[in-house]
Amino acid sequence: MNQALSPIQQVIKAHRRGEAAGLYSVCCSHPIVLTAAMRVAQDYATLLLVEATSNQVDQYGGYTGMNPAQFRAYVEQLARERGFPLDRLVLGGDHLGPNAWQGRPADEAMAKAETLVAAYAAAGFHKIHLDCSMRCADDPPALDDAIVAERAVRLAIVADAAARSAGHAPPVYVIGTEVPVPGGESALADAGAPTSPLAAGRTLEVHCRAFLDAGLHDAWRRVIAMVVQPGVDFDHSHIQHYDAAQAASLSAFVAGQPGLVFEAHSTDYQKESGLHEMVRDHFAILKVGPAATFALREGLLALCQIEDELVAPERSSRLMQVLDEVMLAKPEHWRKHYPGSSDEQRVMRRYGLSDRCRYYWGEPPVAAAVEHLFANLDAIEIPLPLLSQHLPEQYLDVLQGQLKTGSRALLEHKIGRVLAQYARACNRNAAEAVNKGVPIC
Repeated sequence: MNQALSPIQQVIKAHRRGEAAGLYSVCCSHPIVLTAAMRVAQDYATLLLVEATSNQVDQYGGYTGMNPAQFRAYVEQLARERGFPLDRLVLGGDHLGPNAWQGRPADEAMAKAETLVAAYAAAGFHKIHLDCSMRCADDPPALDDAIVAERAVRLAIVADAAARSAGHAPPVYVIGTEVPVPGGESALADAGAPTSPLAAGRTLEVHCRAFLDAGLHDAWRRVIAMVVQPGVDFDHSHIQHYDAAQAASLSAFVAGQPGLVFEAHSTDYQKESGLHEMVRDHFAILKVGPAATFALREGLLALCQIEDELVAPERSSRLMQVLDEVMLAKPEHWRKHYPGSSDEQRVMRRYGLSDRCRYYWGEPPVAAAVEHLFANLDAIEIPLPLLSQHLPEQYLDVLQGQLKTGSRALLEHKIGRVLAQYARACNRNAAEAVNKGVPIC
């Protein structure tokens, strides 16, 4: 049965026709990051692909406290408030599989993964990353590609059925076995070399056979991408940048696979030129998350430094102190990522590229301190010299009359500058129009 291509499939088809087209996936739940992403998507005439990870959002609420249906309602409400068209918003699920239940036997973990995937598909999440690459408690030390593929097929059957029952278009799928660690490495020495074309070919062949043996011919046609390691990664203080020469054979491999592109995880902190090269080389889906919340944290710290100059200590929000107090009281999200002395850990908690503090913005004391900071600064006019000192890029746009000095506007602008690099890499025509001052929306 022929079905109209979804917006994501249209972008992939345009890319495979040779157009300078790609997708950037914003993996974040913070409202200021998401509203910044909406502004960027409007400025550059791109789709907005927002992905929730399996630890952020699950059938039990995840660390955001939201199940998939609640997350969809939350993002759509932000879009309505921002005036962002819902037909340009696509939701995806990242690392959907037994990840959260690796400590349990495979049958139990996969049963929970099936419930998870069904909840995402029923809620209208269109792009589903089937990630069964991790071993469960009773698995062998290394999983064979055939086991990973068989489990991915189990989840695809469930997702297709859930989407159909809910009246949604059938999902598109991302597969793969060489999946980078979510959120960056604990140490960059653990990062892998680019996936070999031989390994990529075996993964594709084994998954194709598993889908077709299960009678999932239509679902296989909706497999749009494969996760591989393109040779990019980061840890708490170092970045592994894209090297097109090292990835050339991998790029040539996917060029020979009609309708397929690569999905690149851990592309945070890459140079913009590297992002353009990755899209050119068929790593046409770029994932970004910690880099956006890192910019959020940088902006909040800058606002705190402005607050220190303008507000009496007894009225201060103490945001950064509150954040660290909560992180110390609840260390499960950062302790294993930040080795070293207590002083070294203190620096990494605040400044680490892996940005483990992103898990804490929703904690009630931290959220209250953020609102206190906003109230303090929005009640006064921030002097231009302080803006120049602490938020120099935003200062320049304030001078041009293109940006207001409200706290949220400044933060949104700062995050938007990061996300705009991805938008330019994924829609070069719109980027050129913006640079020439041509209206595109």
